[in-house]
Amino acid sequence: MDDQIKEFREFRSKMNERILSQDNLVIKRLFNLDTNTYKEGALPTKTKEMLGLVASMVLRCDDCIKYHLEKCYEQKITTEEMMEIFSVANIVGGTIVIPHTRRAMEYWDILNDEK
Repeated sequence: MDDQIKEFREFRSKMNERILSQDNLVIKRLFNLDTNTYKEGALPTKTKEMLGLVASMVLRCDDCIKYHLEKCYEQKITTEEMMEIFSVANIVGGTIVIPHTRRAMEYWDILNDEK
């Protein structure tokens, strides 16, 4: 596994455990809402992850972008589909999103090279 992927996953897992160990009701409910939002419903999980990725890119949250890239990868989104997702994010978010697209493309390539 690529070091970037391993480092991201380990840090995210470690800090989520740390945060949730504080037993804060609001934080626990927020995490639960986040998990349930992306479950299969009227929209398939694949669509929800693509929407989450676009929103994360427009909001310029690199951690969120990596998370949704991984989820999109798990949903078997193709590179061709990913380029269209990037297109939507850039048209909605403007040129300020371009640096995040660069990092997203790099991480997407790493995920795909992991096969």
